[in-house]
Amino acid sequence: MRRRKWPFPEWFSVLKRVGCHMKNKPKKPFVPDERQETVRKNIVSVLQEQPHTAREISGTVRIPERAVYDHLQHIQKTVIRRALRLIITPSECKKCGFVFEKREKLHKPGKCPVCRNEAITEPVYSIKSV
Repeated sequence: MRRRKWPFPEWFSVLKRVGCHMKNKPKKPFVPDERQETVRKNIVSVLQEQPHTAREISGTVRIPERAVYDHLQHIQKTVIRRALRLIITPSECKKCGFVFEKREKLHKPGKCPVCRNEAITEPVYSIKSV
């Protein structure tokens, strides 16, 4: 029985000789999206038009959902200077109807404290003038 030098199939050696190995592929340079506004200004303008959830904001502004919560925390502090206010419509349990009114965190809660159900609506954010 003939022993191979490595555990790869025969066609792999052919590809390696030809130059079609994955290490030889040219990488495209990373080019960031061109933005006219900053991300936070874009979020503020989106929320002034109509209410959105964090998932909808992330899709509109094209940033990860985790980053939306960080930006919303900062926006909540800074919109006061412009006589605006971030209004948060609280999450609600889909099973028992419990409303998370006293919640200060912007993230969606994990479980309902009453029925322990995980089916919870996302909070909805909007910006209104004072």
